[in-house]
Formats: sequence, structure tokens, C-alpha cells
Amino acid sequence: MPDLVVAGGGPVGLAAALYAARAGLEVVVREPRTGPVDKACGEGLMPGAVRDLLALGVDPEGQDIRGIRYLDAGHAVEAPFTASTGRGVRRTTLHAALSRAVAAAGIEVEHRPVTSVVQHADHVVVDGVVARHLIAADGLHSPLRRRLGLEGRAAHRRRFGLRAHVGLAPWTPYVEVHWSPGAEAYVTPVAPDLVGVAVLAAPGADFDEVLAGLPVLAERLRGHDRGRVRGAGPLRQRSRRRTAGRVLLVGDAAGYVDALTGEGIALGLAQARAAVEACRHDDPARYERAWRRIGRRHDLLTRGLLAASGVPAVRSRIVPAAAALPAVFGGVVNALARPA
Repeated sequence: MPDLVVAGGGPVGLAAALYAARAGLEVVVREPRTGPVDKACGEGLMPGAVRDLLALGVDPEGQDIRGIRYLDAGHAVEAPFTASTGRGVRRTTLHAALSRAVAAAGIEVEHRPVTSVVQHADHVVVDGVVARHLIAADGLHSPLRRRLGLEGRAAHRRRFGLRAHVGLAPWTPYVEVHWSPGAEAYVTPVAPDLVGVAVLAAPGADFDEVLAGLPVLAERLRGHDRGRVRGAGPLRQRSRRRTAGRVLLVGDAAGYVDALTGEGIALGLAQARAAVEACRHDDPARYERAWRRIGRRHDLLTRGLLAASGVPAVRSRIVPAAAALPAVFGGVVNALARPA
């Protein structure tokens, strides 16, 4: 009988499996997809995420990120990371690095989904397999979150993400966030000859139309090869609780506010570590408390910035205010950059 089944073999699910193996737990991963899986995301790892990956023995190839830079039509302000560097890493590169670590640890990955969960007082039966706990890391639109009745209310404001790679040498070691009246574009260096461009916008937004509203960025990208545009969303997902009996939700499956601050992987890794610790102590309620603590700072800052960005008159002042108060901007960026 395994101690733990992990549903979902994305970065957070694989990290959970690695944490479990290091804690001496018998673990198996269930993931229907094979090979490195791509996803529309910003591909920037905050310093806390880099630190946690290195602690797991995972060192994915990428480009160092030294901070965050905000830009609009007339202003620019940057905030260097003060403690350590982040890293721009292609999603497929990150997934492949974690997959190699999982294989090296001897962790079994079964390429099929979880279709049945039956809970008992001291164990859970996952498709006929008896385990002590199940960690659900099955993504933004988690089937297990819905199946267990943990789905929260739909958000009023819906935003989507679009991402493409552009064959262009990075021109800065910063993640650039370009602001327009209706969207943001994140430019992340991910290889010596490649940048990722991720757009956050309202439903129905067109990638090229968003870039047309950012003429400085559009001009820099013009004439360079662009890869496939991938999409994801709606980004805001809510969960009523993060635990149900012996099932624990981690990563995007546990709920997602917005990609505005780029902390998704860092939070997911911290949640995976806390969930495994709760399983080790046979105390799922321990994870619910830890989840709230881990996300408190991120939620406060992200919800506040998201609310401000939804009001046109306020949104237009975000970058000018950051430029006028660089110490405050730097403090916010480095609060988010700290390990969760």
C-alpha cells in the first residue's frame, strides 16, 4: 500500500512526489500525459522557487533573472532582487528536469488519470489502489476539486493568459512587465536566443492586438520568429477548502488568484512541501492551516494590485506611482521574491 498517490504530473505534482520520497513515504504519481508538457505561463521562477528546486536537486537550464521592471507609455521603474536571482526557464525544460529527478528517485509514474476516489477513516481508495492520502495537483481546472465538492464560486472578473516564444536574444536580465490600458505583457528571458512573451488580458483578447497597444515592445519584437501562441484560463479559480478527508489540493488545483505577480511555481512548491509534511503526520488539517499561511502575503498583494488594475483611472497610475516610489515598489517585489 503506498503512503501517497499524487494526481497530476506537472511541476507541483512532481515536486510533491520528490518531497514525499525524501520524507521516506512510498509514493506513486498518476498523470495521463507523457513527455514534457507545455503550458501558457510566464516561465519566470522567483528566487524562492529557484532555491526550493535546488534543494530538491533540480537545476533546470535557463537565464538568470535579476529583478522586475515595470513600463508603460511614459514611465519605467525596476526593482532588483536583493537576496538572490530568479531564473527564466521554459516550461518544458522545467518539466523535463523534474521528471528526471523523479525517475532518479525511483518514483513510479503511471500514465493514466485518477477516475475514482473512495474515502475511509484511515485510508483512501484511488481507482482500487489503497493509499493513506491523495494529493491532487491536477491543475487550474482540477477535476478532483470539482468531484470532491471543493469548487468555489466563479470569479466576476475573468482574465486569460496567452504566451508565445520569440527568437530574440534577451536585452535585459529583468522580467519586463509592459502595461497598457487593458492588458499586461510579460517578457521573460528563457534562453540565450529566446524570450517568452506572456499576455494577461480579458476574455477574447488577441495576442497581436495586445502587442499593437504596446508599440515599444512590438517594435522590439518585429521581424523575429514567433512560436505558437498558447492560452490558459480563466485564471481566477477558487476552492472552498483545500482538504476533504484524506485528499489535499496543491498548486493551481487549490485555487489561483492571478498571474500578475508571477509567484505560481514558488507557491506551488511551498504548498507541496507543506502537504507532504501533513501527510507524514497523518494530519490533513495541518495543511489547511499551512496553506493559509503560505498564501497570505501573496494573496493580499495580488488581490490589491488586481483590484487596482481593474479600475481604469487607478490602473493608469500604477506604473507612475511605482516610478515615483521606487523603494516601495522594490519592497513589494522583494516581499514576493522571498521564499514562501
